[in-house]
Amino acid sequence: IIAQQTGSCVAPPGKLSVVATFQRMRQEQRNMASKAAELEMDINEHSLVIDTLKEVDSSRKCFRLVGGVLVERTVKEVLPALENNKEQISKVIETINTQMQAKGRELTEYRERYNIRLVGEGEGEGQGQSAAPSGNSEGGGSKSGAGVLVS
Repeated sequence: IIAQQTGSCVAPPGKLSVVATFQRMRQEQRNMASKAAELEMDINEHSLVIDTLKEVDSSRKCFRLVGGVLVERTVKEVLPALENNKEQISKVIETINTQMQAKGRELTEYRERYNIRLVGEGEGEGQGQSAAPSGNSEGGGSKSGAGVLVS
């Protein structure tokens, strides 16, 4: 079976479901990598805000965006919450990375089981390699994870 990026293949009709399943699995792994990259950007934003707030007087007024509402707080109230959020995001990223590795192993096993070769792969190449993205993809756009304004 030879799978192409478009999902079509050169195979008998019975083999099309194998290719479709393989493509779906690859897309799931790409989605995980994209989410992990997005969360990494959120961690970077949290780090910037935390570093900035550590240098500010703890009684200083600041504003935090909570569920679309701007709430007035002090730096000493906001800083622990931001640090906690950053830790929680890090844990989620670890979980996603673990899931991506498991999906990569599953993809490799699936490729070997059904002898799937990607377009552009030679006959003897690619065995034992994952068809998964590297995880270094950069997500476009940014969601504000920090949502803090200091006055």
